Amino acid sequence: MISKASAPGKVILFGEHFVVYGIKAILCAIDKRVTVTAEKIPENKIIIKSNIGELEVSLNKSMNEISSPLKPFVYLANKMIKKYNQSEGIKIYVKSEIPSGVGLGSSSACCVAGAAAISKLFEKTSKEKILELAIEAERTIFQNTSGADCTVCTFGGLMEYDKEKGFSQIKSEPNFHLVIANSNIEHSTEVVVSNVKQFKEKNEEKFSIMCQKELELVNRVKIMLKNNDLQGLGKCMKDNQEFLEIIGISNEKLRKMIEKAENSSFGAKITGAGGGGCIIALSDESNLEKIISELKMNDYECFSVKIDFKGLDTF
Repeated sequence: MISKASAPGKVILFGEHFVVYGIKAILCAIDKRVTVTAEKIPENKIIIKSNIGELEVSLNKSMNEISSPLKPFVYLANKMIKKYNQSEGIKIYVKSEIPSGVGLGSSSACCVAGAAAISKLFEKTSKEKILELAIEAERTIFQNTSGADCTVCTFGGLMEYDKEKGFSQIKSEPNFHLVIANSNIEHSTEVVVSNVKQFKEKNEEKFSIMCQKELELVNRVKIMLKNNDLQGLGKCMKDNQEFLEIIGISNEKLRKMIEKAENSSFGAKITGAGGGGCIIALSDESNLEKIISELKMNDYECFSVKIDFKGLDTF
């Protein structure tokens, strides 16, 4: 038996870093996907083949002995094999359209698609249960994950995330493109988050005011998404970027990328942790090619995406 599933990547549209301090963030699934194919095999092994490498382990291998980024797949396979008391192994193929390590939800999409494909070999599972499995798997590599990325990769579309209240789907279906440009600067999310915390502790009053402004901005954004107000959304992206500059997660290369993108787009900003990773620029059909052309002329690696409203797909 062969089972197959795919899940989209994601971007954070608004609210990164401030979400740690109780402000809502808005996430968006994008139409770049990870596809996972799983099949049972007679050998007592878990075999994984992917864009980022290969891994082969025995069924009794301790999770603590595995340091590969493919560890979540081993966790998922072992969990299902043990649950159903199977002696067979599993072979897993992973094909990704999402660059890894740049804040576009590659690992979360892998966990969601992996949970769906592997569990389908043994049982019919709801999206809610697959999400639980995916978050468990993601915690094998990111112990403190909020589950926000896995949630939007599972259900697709736009999602509001609040640290205390959790997740809620945004029902709006705006029609826009995002151009994503990759700085190719390596960064550590943990280090960037720690630096923002230090900024907050040294500037409590200033940070508190910024949090209030970010909350007001996010509330305006939800109305603009409903009305497909691209001019308004672009202005909010510029405002949000100013906040991200103040808390120190930008750098000279990211600023130059944003400056080039803003020449033709409605607005542009960092997405994710910052310090490296990607920027996003808001566009529609009228300016999409111009933005991409301008970024590529300056040797920036970029591509366009739309909102993925489908989420997890099993077939």
